[in-house]
Amino acid sequence: MRIRQSWTVVGVLVILALLIAACQPVTEAPMEEEMAGDDDMAMPLQVAFVYVAPIGDLGWTYAHDQGRLFLEENLEGGAETAFIEMVPEGPDAERVIRDFAQKGYDLVITTSFGYMDPTLTVAQEFPEQYFVHVSGFKTADNMSTLFGRMYQPRYLSGLVAGSMTESNIIGYVAAFPIPEVIRGINAFTLGVREVNPDAEVRVVWTNTWFGPPEEKEAAEALLDQGADIIAQHQDTTEPQKAAAERGGTSIGYNSDMRAFVGDSVLTGPVWNWGPAFQKFAEQARDGDWVTEQYWGGMDDGIVGLAEMSPSVPEDVAAMVAEKQAMIVSGETDVFCGAMNGQNGVQFLDDGQCMDDGQMLGMDWFVEGVVGEAPGEAAPLGN
Repeated sequence: MRIRQSWTVVGVLVILALLIAACQPVTEAPMEEEMAGDDDMAMPLQVAFVYVAPIGDLGWTYAHDQGRLFLEENLEGGAETAFIEMVPEGPDAERVIRDFAQKGYDLVITTSFGYMDPTLTVAQEFPEQYFVHVSGFKTADNMSTLFGRMYQPRYLSGLVAGSMTESNIIGYVAAFPIPEVIRGINAFTLGVREVNPDAEVRVVWTNTWFGPPEEKEAAEALLDQGADIIAQHQDTTEPQKAAAERGGTSIGYNSDMRAFVGDSVLTGPVWNWGPAFQKFAEQARDGDWVTEQYWGGMDDGIVGLAEMSPSVPEDVAAMVAEKQAMIVSGETDVFCGAMNGQNGVQFLDDGQCMDDGQMLGMDWFVEGVVGEAPGEAAPLGN
């Protein structure tokens, strides 16, 4: 019995010794010299994204998430990303953005117009981190803005719609009456009317970015009015689905919606966010940040036109390709030449082009649009 008790005591002492050792802090020889200059040991850039809608919208947020995946695959040194979907514009957005900053993300990218002020507020609180706001106009030393000249492929898609409508009524489901949306409607209408002066573009506002039921109802209302083609500035494929269900055709937006709805989608203006995300990520990684208001065009590749449906005639596709080449080369742009407003006032003369400030502030419709806008056209001095 004494022998067994002795071994028991020894065992308990061994266990106690092991437990005490495990509780002691582990110290290792410094590794700074080993790690210095070892690129393989560099931490990947931490990048966070704030989304206004779900990735499954197959439109605006889906296109941004494709850009996020591009960044992960292509940024030299690596990028680790995170995202939150369905973040409402307003106080909730500021909370989410601040949370990402507090967690130490190197770069935070916010992807809706209503995130502008919350992004600016947080950027000013965290001057050592970087921020990019999509579609806004406010900047800080560590905050840039990012957008594309979507009006260019919008115009090209209008050429397609104007060439292919039979009723001469084209419906346009639109989100909010802000310059970004109005500029796109106007560019689209200029394309429509260039090839078909008898056609009109009828606009229904939903006052939502992501509202699948509202989008579909608006499209159905336009189809009831005789529209045979539906275009849109919304986040989902619901307007395209509504057109297809009625035997009509549509113009997509954000991503190639033909891939999700079918050949009834004739084409569509699309975003390619990945290279722009990579550009800002490289600045943040390399410490050579330059605050800017980036507004790239088709020549930069941030915006483009989706592949044409087989139902688009070859001569129409060739005409669109020719116009696209003229825009990409800088030979011309959309808002150039004599143009009238919806109110009949000529706001541009021959040889004139709108400058960026005028386009960014556009709050009125051009001739050929049926719908309400906040302002009215007036002659522009260039």
